Amino acid sequence: MPTLLLKNIHTLVTMDDQRREITDAVVLIRDNVIEAVGKSADLPTTADEVIDLRDHVVLPGLINTHHHMVQSLTRNYPPGQNAELFGWLQSLYPVWAKLQPEMIYVSALTAMSELMLSGCTTASDHLYIYPNGCKLDDQIQAATEIGIRFHASRGSMSLGESKGGLPPDRVVEDEEFILRDTRRLIEQYHDAKRHAMMRITVAPCSPFSVTQDLMREAAALARSYNVRLHTHLAENQNDVDYSQQMFGLEPADYAQDVGWVGDDVWHAHCVKLTDHGIGLFAHTHTGIAHCPSSNMRLASGIAPVRKMRDAGVRVGLGVDGSASNDSGHLLAEARMAMLLQRVMGDPAAMSARESLEIATRGGAQVLGRDDVGYLAAGMSADLIAFDLNNIAYAGGLIDPVAALLFCSPTSVNYSLINGRVVVREGQLTTIELPKVIQRHNQFSLQLMRGDD
Repeated sequence: MPTLLLKNIHTLVTMDDQRREITDAVVLIRDNVIEAVGKSADLPTTADEVIDLRDHVVLPGLINTHHHMVQSLTRNYPPGQNAELFGWLQSLYPVWAKLQPEMIYVSALTAMSELMLSGCTTASDHLYIYPNGCKLDDQIQAATEIGIRFHASRGSMSLGESKGGLPPDRVVEDEEFILRDTRRLIEQYHDAKRHAMMRITVAPCSPFSVTQDLMREAAALARSYNVRLHTHLAENQNDVDYSQQMFGLEPADYAQDVGWVGDDVWHAHCVKLTDHGIGLFAHTHTGIAHCPSSNMRLASGIAPVRKMRDAGVRVGLGVDGSASNDSGHLLAEARMAMLLQRVMGDPAAMSARESLEIATRGGAQVLGRDDVGYLAAGMSADLIAFDLNNIAYAGGLIDPVAALLFCSPTSVNYSLINGRVVVREGQLTTIELPKVIQRHNQFSLQLMRGDD
């Protein structure tokens, strides 16, 4: 099996159990797995391929636990620029109703490229709208081509306006079809093995877009196949009010009532999770995807991440949809997560290293993975490297690890996923990005202008 040696690393952030940071470090990779990490003096100096990473900080690939990649087509949509969650969704549902299969594919390539260039190596996406023959398979094709480690979520909406839901009736699906298609995707694509590049998640969209019956049936389906469950919860006050009015329950109790708590479940946002809900999630090992920029953009509020972490809740990081964040830069999201916990008045509420931990080990835990999230022998060879000679870090090298978040976020100089170099000297190696961007922009204008 081929070997790859990363040598002369300025600082290697392992995120291992001891949280070691090794200077003048080496990583030896065999095939797609890390064989050894350590000091340069203690490890081999040759391999089939050698990459010199002097003046680089290397750390585990960042893990994105919540996204809507298709929304990269509708960034900066004027009718939604100043709306809260429900109004923003209602402005965009008619636009998304015009999606075509190639748009799903191209938008996924675009969003995955942005993630990978910002340090993401494992990504989960939540696609929940399937008009005009669109399928989750369109995203899966993109992930396979670009080389990202991917958790594809079969989202769904079944509760239209006529039945008390938020989305228009024309964008919802029949519940029997949803369950049947979800079963098909699991059987066709899900890989439960260690180091898997593709997994499927069962993911009805939200309390205001699916029925309680679908939530319960989806949970039973997921557990019969031993796959994970994901949805939105307690994103803003309107979301909370809907749960209380429709179900007579606060969001966390609604989740428990439909079987959506446990170590195989993670919820996006949870901005309005109460102390009771935090305690329930901690006790049941239920995970949370924290999406700070989207929560600010839509005026949803600040998720109590400090309180969640202190209670023992599993927390990962998500960029959320590119139409509610208008970006997919995961390192920038880690910076925002650090800063946002400080806004309430405690400058020590979250450190740079803790935010990076949430973006790596935290995300792996939320996604139920024991093969990514830190660097050690036997782990998947997912690593990223930032060049410290970047102007963004000038004057900040007294602590190069913290500089990644305290200074302006940059793009990676190198990225490896599953032992494969997917970013080399700042450029993607697996696709022709300029062509993808051109096609993506054509589709975007077509959608938002209403062109035929």
